[in-house]
Amino acid sequence: MAMPGIGELRPNSNATIEATITAISPVRHVTTSRGPSDVADATLTDDTGTVTFTLWGEATTQYQVGQKVKITDGWVKEFRGKLQLSLGRSGKIEILSP
Repeated sequence: MAMPGIGELRPNSNATIEATITAISPVRHVTTSRGPSDVADATLTDDTGTVTFTLWGEATTQYQVGQKVKITDGWVKEFRGKLQLSLGRSGKIEILSP
């Protein structure tokens, strides 16, 4: 079975995708219920669309535009009318190519 593309993501579900990082926002400093943290938004793109992928903490500086990544067991949610992807509790990200 082929891996689903970004265009097939649905809110409130887990997803495993492969995509290329096409943009990363500047790091923002935020205060969450767990305390202060750094956050940045990466734009992931594949043949079916684009999605915002939220990077937290150390991950905000670990990735670069142009890298192909695989997100395993990411969490999809809807925020301000747009889909967002994050790692959630059990998710992981790996770099497939620099």
